[in-house]
Amino acid sequence: MGTFASIEAIFAPFVSAWRYLPAPSFIPILLMWFGTGEAPKLALLVIGVIFFLITLVMDHTKNVRKELIETALTLGANRYVVVLKVVFPAALPDIVTAMRQMLAMGWTYLVIAEIVASTTGIGAMMMRARRFLKTDEILAGIVVIGILGLLTDVMFRMLHRRLFPYLEVKN
Repeated sequence: MGTFASIEAIFAPFVSAWRYLPAPSFIPILLMWFGTGEAPKLALLVIGVIFFLITLVMDHTKNVRKELIETALTLGANRYVVVLKVVFPAALPDIVTAMRQMLAMGWTYLVIAEIVASTTGIGAMMMRARRFLKTDEILAGIVVIGILGLLTDVMFRMLHRRLFPYLEVKN
């Protein structure tokens, strides 16, 4: 969508409309379709994250320097080669950063799904602790979620540094 205006014209309205629908509102229908277990949690994660991620990827693709694209076309590359060999590699560092940012939303939706619609997971454990007024277990769940979120964020940052060392500023 970020490379071809015709594809953007077709899909952008659909993607934009889905971005504004609150993902947790889908929980009742996901439970009807998938029952309890892992499937509704995964579906909620996809619904909650994918449309924002598509928009971010589109924006980062649009921000690829026009000089790179024009140079490739001048050198005889066709549109397929330009997308694969110029646009995708140029946008990839920003796409990985967008994925890292969306990971935080993914954690949020995962916990919401576990609290509302699951018998397993940290969110479900926190809801069981709530029934018995076990504040320490609830706080432990919050701390574990924070630590797991921080660890995944650090892993994404390390992946970004490893994949794109040329972007690191050296003093």
